[in-house]
Amino acid sequence: MLWHELTVHTTEEAQEMISNLLYEAGAGGVSIEESGTLNKVRDTRYGELYDEPLNDIPPGEAVIKGYYAENVSMDDVIKEVAPRVEELREFGIDPGKALISWKTVDDEEWAHAWKAYFKPLRVSDRLTIKPTWEEYTPASPDEKIIEIDPGMAFGTGTHPTTALCLRALEKHISGGEEVIDVGTGSGILAVGAVLLGAKSVLALDLDPVAVESARENVELNRLQASVTVKESDLLSLLGGEGAADTAAGDMWPSARPGYTGAAAEEDPSAEAGLGVTLPVKLIVANILAEILVLFTDDVFRALQPGGIYITSGIYKDKEGLVSQALEASGFEIIEITREEDWVAITAGKR
Repeated sequence: MLWHELTVHTTEEAQEMISNLLYEAGAGGVSIEESGTLNKVRDTRYGELYDEPLNDIPPGEAVIKGYYAENVSMDDVIKEVAPRVEELREFGIDPGKALISWKTVDDEEWAHAWKAYFKPLRVSDRLTIKPTWEEYTPASPDEKIIEIDPGMAFGTGTHPTTALCLRALEKHISGGEEVIDVGTGSGILAVGAVLLGAKSVLALDLDPVAVESARENVELNRLQASVTVKESDLLSLLGGEGAADTAAGDMWPSARPGYTGAAAEEDPSAEAGLGVTLPVKLIVANILAEILVLFTDDVFRALQPGGIYITSGIYKDKEGLVSQALEASGFEIIEITREEDWVAITAGKR
């Protein structure tokens, strides 16, 4: 089967938003390739070995590819995508060169070849991410294995922000906590939280493709009894009306006035079927900084006194933006960690 491959040369900062734009324009799958240069600062504390550059993409840049059915008009797709990529500048997100091109490829070129580069990866003292098609033997009884089959819809879980969140979860989960994962994506953080000792996790995402992917990965790890996946967001769960009608709010559906998403019809006060009881001990959110700042007040409401909020998806130039929003909502910054150009902020509810 033939597919049209649309390529966007952009920045690491803009990769998540542009990936979403390609999906909204009808992509059947999206791949993201970041810089593989050896000049990048690498975290090797868990034994990772980087012997050769994976590509010649300059540091800070990324190449995103979207795949469209053969009968799709690529001229129409580009007319839809190109202006929306440029609009990201209005939200303070730099898409860089934003060069767009396309070609026709056979599905074997993209549906399976990428798997050769996804190997088991130790991301923390106790957690290793392993693709389902790879064999791996834990180095010790304490090592926990996160099985994942990302398909083409989500990343492999090896992005710096994922690793930062997993390490923060490892620090703050002592056993028996109820957790909410906002913007769960592949569900990797929800799975990791339970493996580290959390009693139960409610994994939320507005994207139905993400919800399906998360449920599949939860099943792969045999954690259906501990992880509940819902097509919703935290605002809808709490019964909030959403954030103000701002430019940033346009990027998050539930932040728009009058939002009536899938979860809006449910009774937000009914906790049956959620797997957790509000308020919870810990919330984690690995999404864009511009989105994080929209619901810091709601996270504060959803946490117990002394509760922990772990955030990432924060590009280095947005660290101050998120820190200020957290403190304005009453949080105390506990720790800030960094890997490459990405930041994770752990905050506590006073």
